[in-house]
Amino acid sequence: MSSSVNTGFGTQIRKSPYFDATVRWGVQGFSVYNHMYIPRDFGSPEQNFWNLVNTAILCDVAVERQVEITGPDAAVFTQLLTPRNLSNMAVGQCKYVLITNASGGILNDPILLRLGENHFWLSLADSDILLWAQGVAVNSGLDVTISEPDVSPLQLQGPVSGEIMKSLFGESIMDLRYYWLREVELDGIPMIVSRTGWSSELGYEIYLRDGSRGDELWEKIMAAGQPFGLQPGHTSTIRRIEGGMLSYHADADIHTNPYEVGLGRLVDLEMEADFIGKAALKRIQQDGVRRKQVGLCIDGVEPLSGPNSDFWPIDCQGKTVGKVTSAVHSPRLARNIALAMVDIDYADIGTQVEVMIAGEPVQAIVAEKPFYDPKKQLAAA
Repeated sequence: MSSSVNTGFGTQIRKSPYFDATVRWGVQGFSVYNHMYIPRDFGSPEQNFWNLVNTAILCDVAVERQVEITGPDAAVFTQLLTPRNLSNMAVGQCKYVLITNASGGILNDPILLRLGENHFWLSLADSDILLWAQGVAVNSGLDVTISEPDVSPLQLQGPVSGEIMKSLFGESIMDLRYYWLREVELDGIPMIVSRTGWSSELGYEIYLRDGSRGDELWEKIMAAGQPFGLQPGHTSTIRRIEGGMLSYHADADIHTNPYEVGLGRLVDLEMEADFIGKAALKRIQQDGVRRKQVGLCIDGVEPLSGPNSDFWPIDCQGKTVGKVTSAVHSPRLARNIALAMVDIDYADIGTQVEVMIAGEPVQAIVAEKPFYDPKKQLAAA
């Protein structure tokens, strides 16, 4: 007996400025992220992966909502939100940061963009940091304004993305360095362009600053990209797990601290500036962590047909020692690979464990991560 379930959404789920364009270009399914539709299916996830690593894909990531921080105290306030030291952050620079709460838990892992001396954007993963920031501001005693601007990012990612950008914006765009941004226009369409992206490949993010022109912008980029093999696509689970990139709510959440996921480098406990969670993170650093994120190769099973939709228990020597948070088959590596959170005693490379998939034990081994291009040379090229 088979059954189907149709799920409908109302106006509480927002459409991006590129929604109609992605439908025209063949999107077959959406997910919901930051209360918005995000394209998640243009056919074969494996083909989407190969398009990304061989040529380029254009992704609607308007779900990466911006929290805009302005006002005389914007720099001080922004530092209050994150344990990463921002004292050397220049105007025009981007940084990968963590937002932590008072107990050191990760609330989000956005890209921070500095557009001006007192003008910042937090380009968000999937959680309501606009509300958090506005709440923090109320009792901060700082003169800041926290809002969500009319900004909708696209990601142009893949090895030929630079050539496509050059055809759109001219030779000068090739000077844009990794994790820097530039204000540009394209036929009067206002935007910010940054050398960033959620793919571990060479790529750019294009932040549209006028939602009424989303359809026009999408078509202009696709037209410019056709000679280079550009395809519409979606963020690749395969590539991001290969690259060891976190997916918030899967690989980290409010109960995860930076040290558990190997991001202690983003915490500066020695800086003079205060930030939310500083005392807690100092204690965690001193005491050490009880669990750690690791890579896993899951070899005792056929190629996974898709990403896991449940947290698979990890057993060792008859007891549960962790969980698989993200798993997928990599066609390039010809292996099932995963990110997992395990008790610290089982985190050493080479440790043999069992992953419980649909109640059946499957052999796996703790492995180095990232699984591919560990020094991020492709993205920083």
